[in-house]
Amino acid sequence: MKYFNTEKKEYIDKFFNKSFSKCNISFEIFPPSDCKIESKFWILIQTLIKFKPKFISITYRNINNSYNNKTYNIVKKIQKYTNIELAPHITCINLKNNELYNLAKKYWKNGIKHVIALRGDKTKFNNNINSLIYASDLVYFLKKIANFNITVAAYPEIHPESKNIKEDLVNLKRKIDAGATRAITQFFFNIETYLTFRDKCISQGINIEIIPGILPITNFIQLKKIIKITNIKIPDFINNMFQNLNGQDEKICKLLGSFIAIEMIRRLKNEGVNHFHFYTLNKLEIVYAICLYLGIKPNENILTNKT
Repeated sequence: MKYFNTEKKEYIDKFFNKSFSKCNISFEIFPPSDCKIESKFWILIQTLIKFKPKFISITYRNINNSYNNKTYNIVKKIQKYTNIELAPHITCINLKNNELYNLAKKYWKNGIKHVIALRGDKTKFNNNINSLIYASDLVYFLKKIANFNITVAAYPEIHPESKNIKEDLVNLKRKIDAGATRAITQFFFNIETYLTFRDKCISQGINIEIIPGILPITNFIQLKKIIKITNIKIPDFINNMFQNLNGQDEKICKLLGSFIAIEMIRRLKNEGVNHFHFYTLNKLEIVYAICLYLGIKPNENILTNKT
């Protein structure tokens, strides 16, 4: 897993100290889509848990918009390997209330006490399926079932369906009042945007932890496609860094992506942030390299199965 050679490491070490080892980190992963890539998925799991993350979140994935929830099945399998806290995503837009109830009860019964509560994305397949049309409704619903530790989403650059930042903050406050205990932001690249958002949250009485979501750039062309449906802005300096690559040099792209993520974390740490949530996209190599450069060394003695 030696992504950077010694020369590159010495170059980057000039810019970053090793004060990050006491930071909390967490990871988001998604269930493998088929058996062919499942072996890589388990290598990902076995490696990530060695960094002793605060928790690992698992995105929601179902099959053909049915109640056959692949996320639940993969969470059960991961439980056999580790005692690391798992936080599966639960979305309300694609399940009926009785399905949500049964799913939440199964998680609680099987020792999953932390969930990520999201409305879910509207598609032509799930319009008007559920009366729980907001994430705040889902939070309230889950809290009635059991005393879950609930994390919700926050949007420093405003949710695409919100009219303005005021409406966004009102919606976040509703989720907190319904019982959410922390928020993870959508990924961003402008540090000032996050800091301004954090200040506005405090001014609105939102005093929970607002964990910044960090997306290491591995493919700039793909990133630009992803953000077309969001309000995320890519700063000019990042556009300039990638403009001459044309997506051809994967290693250089990952090097630049690592540099950007580490610099973001360094600046956020200086602003008092002490927990960083990595959107891994199941890309192990770049996340592994970033954690190493932050001084968060893997514990090779951690067993990947429970004893």
